[in-house]
Amino acid sequence: MLFLGIPYEPFLFGYKVNVHLILEYTAFFVAFRYYLFLRKRSFDSISSNNRLSIIIGAIFGALFLSRVMAFFENPMLHWNQEWIAILNNKTIMGGLFGGLLGVELAKKIIGEQKSSGDLFTLPIILGIIIGRLGCFVAGINEFTYGKITDFFLGMDLGDGFDRHPIALYEIFFLTLLFLLIRNLQKQSYPLKSGDYFKLFMVCYFGFRFYIEFLKPNSFEIFGLSSIQILCLLCLLYYYKFIQQGLSYAREKLHLL
Repeated sequence: MLFLGIPYEPFLFGYKVNVHLILEYTAFFVAFRYYLFLRKRSFDSISSNNRLSIIIGAIFGALFLSRVMAFFENPMLHWNQEWIAILNNKTIMGGLFGGLLGVELAKKIIGEQKSSGDLFTLPIILGIIIGRLGCFVAGINEFTYGKITDFFLGMDLGDGFDRHPIALYEIFFLTLLFLLIRNLQKQSYPLKSGDYFKLFMVCYFGFRFYIEFLKPNSFEIFGLSSIQILCLLCLLYYYKFIQQGLSYAREKLHLL
């Protein structure tokens, strides 16, 4: 068992510091600055006004569905909470899919036909990595911990039991995904505009579907958590992209 003093809740000038919240805000700030950096270095075929409308659509979509999905992770637990506490609950999975739907709605309203996701892909991944670091230091105070395990990577996250450090698994996976997509962008692989974002969504939601089996979910439908059901909906949304990817892989294997 590895002990790191988790949950990490240091005191500064006599006040308890919410490290998780600080890292969460840091994630938003760094991701947005990275997005601006990438936009300056690349050609953006979408006008500034339309890009702003798309961002607004993403924000509102993410805010709405992130709260809805957080509620359905454990509705019986949240049912008796005050409404302000319910609004404070959120999940990145609902935020991502809600942001996607918000973007598509905004694009239909303004008549934008071009794909808009590629420029957001790496900043989103970087932001999630920083945010998940905050989840890790929060330990059992944040529902990103895993089931009790005797696996060699099990850690005491604050309750005296060795658990799967789900947040660390996710950080490792997202770091690899970040490096993969950045390398694909540099190597000019035959991907169409918008495909890098689709690749991120398919890989991340696929990963989260399986990693959810390691979490102590208490509310399930047909043996699946609400997050897993959302993952399946997302994969269904991108089924054409998945089919194209599988066809491309089969062609490459056939040539070998």
